[in-house]
Amino acid sequence: MPDELLTVTVVGAVIAIVLLVFVIRSVRIIRPHEKGVVERLGKFLTVWEPGLHLLIPFIDRVTKADMRENVVDVPPQEVITKDNVAVTVDAVVYYEATDPFKLIYNVTNFYLAATKLAQTNLRNVIGEMQLDESLTSREKINITLRDILDEATDKWGVRVVRVELQRIEPPADVTQAMHRQMKAERDRRAMILEAEGDKAAAIARAEGTKQSEILEAEGKATAIKEIADAERAQKILIAEGEAQAIRNVFSAIHDGGPTKDLITVRYLETLNQIADGNATKIFLPLEMQGLATAAGTIGEMLESTMKTEPRV
Repeated sequence: MPDELLTVTVVGAVIAIVLLVFVIRSVRIIRPHEKGVVERLGKFLTVWEPGLHLLIPFIDRVTKADMRENVVDVPPQEVITKDNVAVTVDAVVYYEATDPFKLIYNVTNFYLAATKLAQTNLRNVIGEMQLDESLTSREKINITLRDILDEATDKWGVRVVRVELQRIEPPADVTQAMHRQMKAERDRRAMILEAEGDKAAAIARAEGTKQSEILEAEGKATAIKEIADAERAQKILIAEGEAQAIRNVFSAIHDGGPTKDLITVRYLETLNQIADGNATKIFLPLEMQGLATAAGTIGEMLESTMKTEPRV
């Protein structure tokens, strides 16, 4: 009896262990960043989404595919440019899985395949460029390489997110030549800028001198014009005074009577000659004694004329 009880206990323990193992192997947990590809007896069955799932142990098999963005580090390699310069290039490829079925069944080792594919296409892209163009066209190379890899890896269920060139390094002698060329170019630009500065300064000084001379000439012209205007105004005033004096004389003669008009006219004809002389006194003929008013007016006119006009 004890032997039979022991046997039953052992059998029960074995069955419990088998059931426990069966249950453990039946439960599968798919994490949020994963998807599970299920096979039953070696044949594709379905794709599991994240969560808790049950399968038949020893019959079903689950392969998990990581759906997160991953990176492929492309090893450094020498690439010959279009102008026959060997440069060392390496890159980084970022990708993410889009179809777990294709990722598992269409490629054996995606990492190795993506690395070789990136190296090959990197040589093709840079080999079609000159050295200077390849050094200044990183963005263009990245975009071109990404498009090529994305199209090639589409059948693997992968989308290439971006490609980044880490390094494009020319040989040491080419680098030194580029440094000398860059220094010479900077020196040339500095000389050009200095010459342009000197030219601008000279032009500014010339413009300043020109403006100063123009202003000075305008000032002199304005002063001369003002002097001329003053002299002209003075002459006009003198002429107007003489004209007024003559009108006064003729008016006085006319008031003196018509009998002595002839003598008066003759006398007036000599007034200009008398005014041009140095005489300070004027003697009137007897015929004009009745014209005292006219003589007084003539004397005042002559005195005014001799004061305003200088003697020669």
